[in-house]
Amino acid sequence: MKNKIKELRVEHELSQEQLAEQLSVSRQTIISIEKGKYCPSLPLAFKFAGVFDLSIEEIFIPEKEER
Repeated sequence: MKNKIKELRVEHELSQEQLAEQLSVSRQTIISIEKGKYCPSLPLAFKFAGVFDLSIEEIFIPEKEER
């Protein structure tokens, strides 16, 4: 799943550590999500939406399945 976490974090002038603290996760979790190596749980996705005042759909973009 693609996401706009890094762009939003930079736009809001937050470090990975600051964002991690706001979400009660590790900095490594933020790194993994930004790189697309880890998809957050639904509760964590809602926390991201709350921090950035956006809907989940505006932050996380599902990749289209190939047929």
